[in-house]
Amino acid sequence: MTFDPNAKLDPSQVEDRRGSGSSAGGPIVVGGGAVGLIIVIALLLLGVDPTSLVDTTSQPPIEGVQSVQDCRTGADANKREDCRVVGIVDSVQKYWGDEFARRGDTYLPAKTVLYTGVTQGACGLAQAASGPFYCPDDEKVYLDLSFFQDLSQRFGAKGGPFAQAYVVAHEYGHHVQNQLGLLVQTGSNSQSVRVELQADCLSGVWARHAADTGYLVQPTDAEIAQALDAAAAVGDDRIQQETQGRVQPEKWTHGSAAQRQQWFRTGYQTGDLDKCDTSALR
Repeated sequence: MTFDPNAKLDPSQVEDRRGSGSSAGGPIVVGGGAVGLIIVIALLLLGVDPTSLVDTTSQPPIEGVQSVQDCRTGADANKREDCRVVGIVDSVQKYWGDEFARRGDTYLPAKTVLYTGVTQGACGLAQAASGPFYCPDDEKVYLDLSFFQDLSQRFGAKGGPFAQAYVVAHEYGHHVQNQLGLLVQTGSNSQSVRVELQADCLSGVWARHAADTGYLVQPTDAEIAQALDAAAAVGDDRIQQETQGRVQPEKWTHGSAAQRQQWFRTGYQTGDLDKCDTSALR
């Protein structure tokens, strides 16, 4: 993906906690990965409190760590991964702000928290192993940049900048759902799948309009293919096959590879929020 080098970035939309640590405990997250949950369950079965393995004292930032406050222009986003995230967040929120206004509503921005390893949020402990997630309690997206490497090395995605954009835009899809009252959490797997697939669709809607926000040039077909490849890589069927050697649809929480691609594609092809209705899925 290519940013307009003259576009002005707003780094205040990203909270940079890299190089600092914090503490534990808490309720519910949306869009998180399955691997971290497996690790936590294993520790509990062994009688180990997962929070006891985390340094719960706040640590000062490590000297020499780059800060997103240095991300000022699209040229910076074209050079640095963290600045790219800033640019993606700015573009996603610009689109949804404009779209809500067009519908006579007000979009309330949500910050992205960049962290390294672990950090504390209103939904509890954010861990790199759990993947990116949206916390509805503090309305923030939590992201350890190492996930982008995991996406390729652990999940088998081809990667690429627009694969990263898909991940960020998916989490902001949950924020849009939250503001529209669509972030229903009943605890059932089928409801979780509907929520996650709708977030995939909302990610595609943004991708369709990404160039309209003034931050990005029009995505190429190859870049959209990066997003579709990433969506497939984190399908429940692929993850189950890789981790347990069999596929169990009744235990899906995010949808299959084909479903995730289908709903991102629906959002991208239509560019219409109203086409992201997954309520009829069973």
